Amino acid sequence: MKIGVLSDTHGSLKYFEQAMDFLNDCDYIIHGGDVLYHGPRNPLPEGYDPKTLAEKINNINNIIFTRGNCDADVDQMVINHPIQSPYVFTQLGRLKVFLCHGYKKEKKELVEMAKKFNANLFIYGHTHIKELYRDGNLIVLNPGSISLPKDGTHSAAVIEDNSIKLIDINSGKVINELSI
Repeated sequence: MKIGVLSDTHGSLKYFEQAMDFLNDCDYIIHGGDVLYHGPRNPLPEGYDPKTLAEKINNINNIIFTRGNCDADVDQMVINHPIQSPYVFTQLGRLKVFLCHGYKKEKKELVEMAKKFNANLFIYGHTHIKELYRDGNLIVLNPGSISLPKDGTHSAAVIEDNSIKLIDINSGKVINELSI
């Protein structure tokens, strides 16, 4: 099974399409929230086109969303998939995944929630800074932001063949890798 993970698209069609170059053959795609809207901040993400991005997303049948702080009810009106709020717990193959955007609680609290639910994998977004590490039996993954990274690299993650890889979506270079 191959799972793609991305977050914080903020309406960027350009970077969504770049990420999908790496994720288009995934069995599942997990989105960590902040899908269409950018808000009043500057700068706008390159390729900002939330209407066309919604149309592209609607053509994907295997995507799971959690709701981010920039996701609103109006976004759900144009996206055909449920933008679940604020927490998602699902099983994908042998992985028990706890997913949330990460803005309602401190990360430490969220890690403890994931452990309480016996998750193997905790995925979150919001910070626009990628992370991949093990905390006991739990793997913590933030794929970073594909559109507005705060750590300089537009990134997504791929889970396949007993490993998780953080990928620079501009170069295809593996930034970090962790065995499952």
